[in-house]
Amino acid sequence: MKKAVALILAMVMALGMVSAAAQEETFTIGICQFDGHVALEESTQGFMDAITEVLGDRAIFDEQDAAGEISLCSTIVNNFVVKDVDLILANSTPALQTAASATYDIPILGTSVTEYGAALDIADFYGIVGYNVSGTSDLAPLDKQAAMITTLFPEAQNVGLLYCSSEANSDYQVKVVSELLTKAEINVKEFPFMDTSDIAAVCYAACEFSDVIYVPTDNVVASSAAIVDGVCRPMGVPVIGGDEGICSACGVATLCISYYELGYTTGKMALRILLDGEDVATMPIEYAPVFMRLYNSEICAELGITPPEEYVEIGTTLPVETEGIESDTKN
Repeated sequence: MKKAVALILAMVMALGMVSAAAQEETFTIGICQFDGHVALEESTQGFMDAITEVLGDRAIFDEQDAAGEISLCSTIVNNFVVKDVDLILANSTPALQTAASATYDIPILGTSVTEYGAALDIADFYGIVGYNVSGTSDLAPLDKQAAMITTLFPEAQNVGLLYCSSEANSDYQVKVVSELLTKAEINVKEFPFMDTSDIAAVCYAACEFSDVIYVPTDNVVASSAAIVDGVCRPMGVPVIGGDEGICSACGVATLCISYYELGYTTGKMALRILLDGEDVATMPIEYAPVFMRLYNSEICAELGITPPEEYVEIGTTLPVETEGIESDTKN
């Protein structure tokens, strides 16, 4: 009898030790952020905050900034693979593409990625990648962004679409917006540039053609927004931006999401993978539930533009509109 009691006590103690060890388990998370502009920084912060709220110091973040260099993205991600981190956050499309090529085993979550089908070259994408990649999309409703142009500038006849041709997601957004504006009988012309070396010249050509310029969520434009502003504002051509960061630097208005909240949502997905064992390959891409109509008061005032009452000044955190965007993500 005494032996039986001793055996039971030993088993209980062993289970307690296993439980304590599980509670003390740490997770190493590699973060590859493509560049240091505002939108990406906010999404990274939201991601880390969501995880830290649950794991505390059990979460070990290896946060790296690729400074806009694809080659550095590759170096960063390959280092994560060598370290065998528990999960990789790929912040932006180039980071996601690099991570997806580097490992088929480590779970990868993307954020600040617009369209995963375009980014990963998946035909007929239906919302689930199907291998070790999932994440969140920063796609704001493109039909409403196009409608913003015609609403704010009803007399505009020519709209230029300025974007970096090497970014798959920028190309996707431009194609959709171009089709929507063409249906509204607006003359549309694309102005792609290769890199920062030719953005000023291409921007000048766009201003020569355009009554209004549309810029999608584009990492190269975001990091070079001062160049765009330095050309467009003196020429009196308003810019509609695809996200808040671009708009705050060179635009008059935007319909956008909160990148912090997007990163936070991505962090909650990471917790489901790390703590609950959810299979990343079966996790659908998640979208921002809230988007906002924002305006840049400084540039609007300089160009003599008065936005409608439902627009709020950049820096306001209260969502203006909270409708779902499911139908819009199918553009």
